[in-house]
Amino acid sequence: MLFRSALLSIGFWAIYILAIRVTVAPPESCGTDSADAIREAAGNAVSWIVRNQLQDGRYVYLYHADSDETPPEYSEVRHAGVTMSLYQAAGRLNDADALAAADRALAWMESNLERHDGWAALAPGGRRASLGASALMLVSLHERRLATADPQHDELMKELARFIVTLQRPDGGFHVAYDILGGSPDTEGTSRYYPGEALWALALTHEAFPDEGWDWHARSALDFVTLHRDEVEDVRFPPLADQWAAYGLSEMVEWGLSEEHIGYASRLAARFGLLVRTESQREGSWYGRALRAGDVRASAVGTWAEGLAGLWRVSAGDERMADLQPAIKDRLQCVAGILASRQVSTDESRAYARPELAAGAWFIGDETRMDDQQHAFSGLLYALDAINGNADREPATIAFPAPQP
Repeated sequence: MLFRSALLSIGFWAIYILAIRVTVAPPESCGTDSADAIREAAGNAVSWIVRNQLQDGRYVYLYHADSDETPPEYSEVRHAGVTMSLYQAAGRLNDADALAAADRALAWMESNLERHDGWAALAPGGRRASLGASALMLVSLHERRLATADPQHDELMKELARFIVTLQRPDGGFHVAYDILGGSPDTEGTSRYYPGEALWALALTHEAFPDEGWDWHARSALDFVTLHRDEVEDVRFPPLADQWAAYGLSEMVEWGLSEEHIGYASRLAARFGLLVRTESQREGSWYGRALRAGDVRASAVGTWAEGLAGLWRVSAGDERMADLQPAIKDRLQCVAGILASRQVSTDESRAYARPELAAGAWFIGDETRMDDQQHAFSGLLYALDAINGNADREPATIAFPAPQP
């Protein structure tokens, strides 16, 4: 009787432990661990963007594979973000096709500018200029400048920066947009991610023009993002997983970060790490996928890689985060491997109605969107830096020097 009770007890605990393992900690899988495969996936993502650019400089925004449709909707914010990634490819991969495509996309943005009171803003339709679109256009121009050392757009960069400053509030945060017809900022709207985009754009502007005072605005924006943004935006599980803030922190680490900034960066690293762990458990087993629901789209997963890469640079530049560097690198390699494994290969694309819209893409269901390729590319590119121990985000050399006058 005692032996039987012992067996029952052992059986109960075995089932209990198995249940905990299944429901709480499914096994992880990080796809490929090959740096070559990650690098190839990054190149294929850039090729998708270049190949699917429209004649007017815009990109294919959305593709539904099942119906073979490309809906006409568009986003100027995402247009600027995709262009940013192309300039990153030009500078870091010496990709002349990416540079040419990005310049065509830049021409579209320049044709949709509104100018008032010394500032310029990206505002297709001329009615409303969102903070995010102009901030990412400014980042794009900085990436172009890094790749080419070409100063021809310097004045436009300062005009865009002045627009961002026009929308900056006394608390360091930002109004979401400018109502061009009404001639005033939109004080009612909100965006969780625009402040991070503006922060990074201002930090880059100070790096390009260090004697003009842009750092004051960047520091004010960083204080808002690290100390107040999650509360103002009512983020349910703070900190908000904001890769733009991580980019900004990595740019500003050499300026000197406060204890509050480092504390925020550490919490942000943990947040991204948890997201990667959850996604890897979807990959790890059928029951992990059942428990964690379906895959997250690449435009989100790519931002986790971008964010972790920025924070890896912070850990390389500030000893207060140095102890987190191995863990951040591990999560970076994991998320990059997941992305590389999920990308549609050239062979797989032949099963699609239009292989050119499938090869190098990431789908969620039957849908891929241009920013899936954008964020995945940038995340893969900068994950490779951590894998290879390269703490410099900028191109090592000028990839396409501007012609001398």
